[in-house]
Amino acid sequence: MRRIGILTSGGDAPGMNAAIRAVARKAIYHGLEVIGFRRGFNGLMHGEYEKLRLGSVADIIHRGGTMLLTARAPEFLETAGRKKAVSVLHEQGIDALIVIGGDGSLRGAAELEKLGVKTVGVPGTIDNDLACTDYTIGFDTAVSTVTEAINKLRDTATSHERVFVIEVMGRSAGYIALAAGLSGGAESILVPEIPFAVEEVAERLQRGVKRGKLHSIILVAEGASSALAVAEQLKVLTKMDIRVTILGHVQRGGVPTSFDRMLASRLGAAAVDLLRSGCHGHMVGLQQGEIKSTSYQEALHQKKKFPEDLYHLATILAI
Repeated sequence: MRRIGILTSGGDAPGMNAAIRAVARKAIYHGLEVIGFRRGFNGLMHGEYEKLRLGSVADIIHRGGTMLLTARAPEFLETAGRKKAVSVLHEQGIDALIVIGGDGSLRGAAELEKLGVKTVGVPGTIDNDLACTDYTIGFDTAVSTVTEAINKLRDTATSHERVFVIEVMGRSAGYIALAAGLSGGAESILVPEIPFAVEEVAERLQRGVKRGKLHSIILVAEGASSALAVAEQLKVLTKMDIRVTILGHVQRGGVPTSFDRMLASRLGAAAVDLLRSGCHGHMVGLQQGEIKSTSYQEALHQKKKFPEDLYHLATILAI
């Protein structure tokens, strides 16, 4: 193996740059050439690339987003598009490809494996919804961003004696809502994994008012419901002053936390080591503090177990 490629795909996540840096420098340390493909699988299909040198990845470990850019690639979903990507890899003499991204990105890597391309996946998504890794790159930073927003909204909520309903990302997973809600002291956390009734949320709010509570914070994962819909229902049920904040894409950006930088650095380096050992068709991940690899088949077909014990704890502590 003499030349490897790298790309970032899907939604960006803080820490992706740290992973790119780790891949490039670990590979160069071992005498490999590194080619970075811009704009994910879309750039791969259309031959948008640059050679990554030591200086190419300098001063990026602390930056959010991805220096290689990312984009959706509908064409890649078709067999013709994937074969086009394989042709580019062959033309450039690339022996293997490292793909950084979420569920969809790793599925794309698995499809390339079927066409004879050696790939390794690095889990990068703020949703933390991939199995076979305790944390994904970007999750810790996103939770910190949401927690900071909760802290600020709590100040104004107290001053005006209001209820704030905050909507966070998580179309099919409530990990951001749970982690930020627990660390931010939210009174109610609504996630796709746990059934809920708005009537119970209303009762919790009213109990708080009776004991002199001046404000309340309700966190809603977008996959559980719309914050606007929840707020409208609560207004009818409680007659309280309720405001809505939708955090949106602010959760994707920002300076990555030290945890995300360390995780990304470890996973990026491990991906290079995995390829050098002759192993491919795997995702690297953090499992109980250790970096391990798992086959795509296992990683992509398992459903991550939602930590209901933490959800229960958050409910108890918000009593």
